[in-house]
Amino acid sequence: MPSGLQLGVNVDHVATIRQARGTRYPDPVLAAALTELAGADQITVHLREDRRHIQDRDVTILRQTVQVPLNLEMAATAEMVRIAVRERPDTVTLVPEKREERTTEGGLDVVGQTASLRPVIAALREAGIVVSLFIDPDPAQVARSAELGAHTVELHTGDYCEAKTALLREKHLEDLRAACEQAYSLSMRVAAGHGLDYKNVADVARLPHMAELNIGHAIVARAIFVGLERAVREMIDAMRAA
Repeated sequence: MPSGLQLGVNVDHVATIRQARGTRYPDPVLAAALTELAGADQITVHLREDRRHIQDRDVTILRQTVQVPLNLEMAATAEMVRIAVRERPDTVTLVPEKREERTTEGGLDVVGQTASLRPVIAALREAGIVVSLFIDPDPAQVARSAELGAHTVELHTGDYCEAKTALLREKHLEDLRAACEQAYSLSMRVAAGHGLDYKNVADVARLPHMAELNIGHAIVARAIFVGLERAVREMIDAMRAA
């Protein structure tokens, strides 16, 4: 794997299977422990307003048990800020959220939501939590993230992953590359995620200044066939191939 590049494993979809039947299993807490054993550098979970997968209980237990950093994805709401300040994850990644969406559909509009984001970011920073903003690779969004005091930007890779042609894919990759350079020049750490899988991860992994990739669906889907530990190790191998 490129020097310094870290893998954050999102275990939300383990909880999705649990919630589908209202059982106590499979447990995302156990999944997190297995991903740690397999070499994951971070555990990522998204506590959504509708609690469609990860539950408050999961965040509490994960905070008490994971040995690697815990990254809590959440909307910028008063309820979620209270939870974050109580649980103290290592990182909070602020993401856009709509009840009707299947999964996060794009980056946070930092430019358009500056007034509401400013006090949220300040409260999280005051609590000693690293603040990451999940944004599209757009120059204005990167610049405003730095102005608001974000420690990290996580670049939305969905457009790159879903591109239908090589030309379009390269265009989106160039946008990501430019955003990496800009964020680094503004003294922010650079992460990326959304839609990354075993086949498309290498080009993103080798982008300049890329420090962290957060990947969930592809790993959990692969785990159905080969087991979670092997699925994580195979993703690490794919990143190293970059």
